[in-house]
Amino acid sequence: MKLSKQIMAMAHSPVKKYYVYANRAKMRGKKIYHLNIGQPDIKTPPEFMEAVRSFDEDVLAYSASEGMTETIDAQRRYYRRYHMDYSRSEIIITNGGSEALLFAMACIINPGDEIIIPEPYYTNYNLFTGIYGGKIVPVTTKAEEGYHYADKNKLKKAISPKTKAICLCNPGNPTGTALSKDEMKMICDLAVEHDFFIIADEVYREFCYDTDEILSFGQFEEASQNVIITDSISKRFSACGARIGSMATKNKDVYENAMKLAQARLCCPTLDQIGAVTLYDLPKDFFDKTKAEYNHRRNVAYHALQKIEGIVCEKPRGAFYITCKLPVKDAEDFLIWMLDDFEDRGESTMFVPAEGFYGTPGLGRDEIRLAYVLNEKDLLRGIELIKLGLKEYRR
Repeated sequence: MKLSKQIMAMAHSPVKKYYVYANRAKMRGKKIYHLNIGQPDIKTPPEFMEAVRSFDEDVLAYSASEGMTETIDAQRRYYRRYHMDYSRSEIIITNGGSEALLFAMACIINPGDEIIIPEPYYTNYNLFTGIYGGKIVPVTTKAEEGYHYADKNKLKKAISPKTKAICLCNPGNPTGTALSKDEMKMICDLAVEHDFFIIADEVYREFCYDTDEILSFGQFEEASQNVIITDSISKRFSACGARIGSMATKNKDVYENAMKLAQARLCCPTLDQIGAVTLYDLPKDFFDKTKAEYNHRRNVAYHALQKIEGIVCEKPRGAFYITCKLPVKDAEDFLIWMLDDFEDRGESTMFVPAEGFYGTPGLGRDEIRLAYVLNEKDLLRGIELIKLGLKEYRR
């Protein structure tokens, strides 16, 4: 019996596939500093847990397919803080940001359609686009340029009659690149002019460190019919295990057809939605403190990396990732060596080779992504181990 061509063409997650090496190292007693995945160590707000514990119904029933009214209204209140006015019939609560991306892709892609995505990019974009027969048109960026992609001429060259959308993570995973308001306006103008969608993955919206202004593609009314926002509580509230995300759009055709998928999967978890309401209603002070902590970690990580000979790395402006070029030919080989063969006082570090974040074959082979989600002490030790490991590996 044969499996589908679509599933056989998919690759395993470039983030998850190295856990076999890390687990093997741990079984031998080695301590591993996990700089490989965006799992924050900041405590989930206690309001979430309290709301779930307070649930007192006789039956844990299905919620509405589009999401509980309370959850949708909480997200609407949250969006209004940033001058975005979405109605109840313009938001669908989803099982995490990943399902929101799947819904968006399903609604707009026909086989052969092209999706413009700056590379390196979040690896699931490749998977989700391929499921529906779409083709990614990568806009290549470079470490030496801080992975900047918001160049009008560069983006226009990627547009063709088959262009259906541009998909952007802003601020970005894996590079930490963040767009300015003028750059976002330029992208909106291109989308309106050439009649394509903007899939705006904004799960790191608050984590933009060089400005106090919180930006969203939902703030540009002239492109309201082009914009689909995918969102999640995972990173913003350090609640990755509560799989609550959303898709927001003012395009009625997109919304109504995404509802077919929402109805087909019945609903999102009721208890997690109840907890999410309390998170969206947290005061601004929560975001200010969280942003300040990640900003500090960014600075700590960047300055530590700058002390490594031969590294190429610009200071990221957002999210909690740094992608950098190492003085090695093969970052994957270096990672496996770090986990299998290297240790300093019984410790080593795990990161992600960046080749899997590229659509263009051969690119990113000497690059890695680090997530600065650990406390300062562990972050510095993890980067120190990379520095020590590089010295030994290059011998």
